[in-house]
Amino acid sequence: MSNGFVNRLLATKAGWGPLALRIPVGIIFAAHGAQKLFGWFGGYGLQGTGQWMESIGLAPGQLMALLAGGAEFFGGLALIVGLLVRPASAVLAFAMLVAIFSVHAANGLFMKNNGYEFGLALLAVSISLAFSGAGRASLDAVLASSDGKH
Repeated sequence: MSNGFVNRLLATKAGWGPLALRIPVGIIFAAHGAQKLFGWFGGYGLQGTGQWMESIGLAPGQLMALLAGGAEFFGGLALIVGLLVRPASAVLAFAMLVAIFSVHAANGLFMKNNGYEFGLALLAVSISLAFSGAGRASLDAVLASSDGKH
């Protein structure tokens, strides 16, 4: 992998704005991932989440739970610390698209009816961060500037 590719992946001139998106949304994603993977915060853990995913047609359920939970937990942690924010955000955006279309779209927009409004907000933040990068207050910015080119 070329050094230029890594620099483009990490580079960001977005300023401080992404920090306001990364921290709260990173916490939300990490917590949701922890519910799926570990059963923390009232979640069902890998087995319970896998059974539910299988029941809605996402098979094999336990693998799907591992992929979704891993994307959310580790992607959320990546957002919080600002490391590899662009690829983490792309993976999180994909996870939100799957959630919206496989679970929430048929219920309409509003959360009251288990709709897609919350997933849509998380999707919008994920896409925004995928384009903008992590911003100044991030490990990405530190790593990108360590070669003197940022």
